[in-house]
Amino acid sequence: MYAVVLAGGGGTRLWPLSRPECPKPFLKLLGDDTLIQRTVARLAPLVLPEDVYVVAERRHLGLVAEQLPAVPAANRIGEPVGRNTAAAVALAAELIGRPDDEVMLVLPADAHIADEAGFREVLVAAAEVARGGSLVTLGVTPTSPETGYGYVLASPPKREVAGCPTFAVDRFVEKPTADRAADLIVTGLASWNAGIFAWTRATIRDQLERHAADILNAVRTIVEDGTAEKMLEAYPAIRSTSIDYAVMEPASLEGAVSVVPMSVGWSDLGSWSSLKDTWRDAAGPRAPGVVGLGTRRDLGSVDSMVLAGNRLVVTIGLRDVIVIDTPEALLVCSAEHAQDVKTIAQEYPNLGQGSKAKHEEKS
Repeated sequence: MYAVVLAGGGGTRLWPLSRPECPKPFLKLLGDDTLIQRTVARLAPLVLPEDVYVVAERRHLGLVAEQLPAVPAANRIGEPVGRNTAAAVALAAELIGRPDDEVMLVLPADAHIADEAGFREVLVAAAEVARGGSLVTLGVTPTSPETGYGYVLASPPKREVAGCPTFAVDRFVEKPTADRAADLIVTGLASWNAGIFAWTRATIRDQLERHAADILNAVRTIVEDGTAEKMLEAYPAIRSTSIDYAVMEPASLEGAVSVVPMSVGWSDLGSWSSLKDTWRDAAGPRAPGVVGLGTRRDLGSVDSMVLAGNRLVVTIGLRDVIVIDTPEALLVCSAEHAQDVKTIAQEYPNLGQGSKAKHEEKS
């Protein structure tokens, strides 16, 4: 078994800390380790660093090498530009010379998992299902009718694999309305789509050829040529789409996809609001009104978060507010509107390019 960690994505909803030159996977948002370091560490001992491959934009390979020194240089795969997850998966499937029947885990570099041991148990079950020729997606048991995630709908009957429930996938549902999400949860068969997969190399190559032949053939041409010039010339022209759209959704309609639900404290850390909730859960019921990192002082605030930079940040009497302080920009927003941060990130894409805010927790 080996793991392909996808370290792409702009992380624009975590502006101004997440920037094009140092996006979300490479930030220390939950303590002393960056998100990509935490992702690789939680795979051990199931998958060791020498069996981890990272797909990232070429400009970020230096960050990968710096933060993951135990991952061999040959396992760092650079894209000239990001072309979404379908191209990244196809590149990994063609370029990594592992046996066709060996299980490939594919996971994002920037998710949070609270129950890491439980997560590894789910990966073992998913790998066993994948060895039978199925595409496997990991689904997160919903805790609320969330509208920011896609959903995976399971098809009974349930079967047990390595102690975990497993279902065939009926279909995928894109981000629903609140009412639709509530209806999905009531069925007891819906999971959030975590973007974590398991399959054999042979299976994913076959399914890519079946449902996304244009992407696979373009990647094959690049890999067979083997030159940096061909990569620079042809890769940006590949259709940009997710592996969900390109393969998983059409394959599920043919009965080729399975889902393993999990309850492991998963979060995609996709916004400052979700990060605030993760900090709050970790802090426990006796947490102060403000959670976060850095030098901060609060009087009477409730359910708020502060990431302080190189100066003292004082908050007084706030409720459900997020404060992110960096040398180049200060963000203050209500948690309710945290998703709107990406609009500002698009207006200031190169703000503070080349510099990094440092956040050190102080008691």
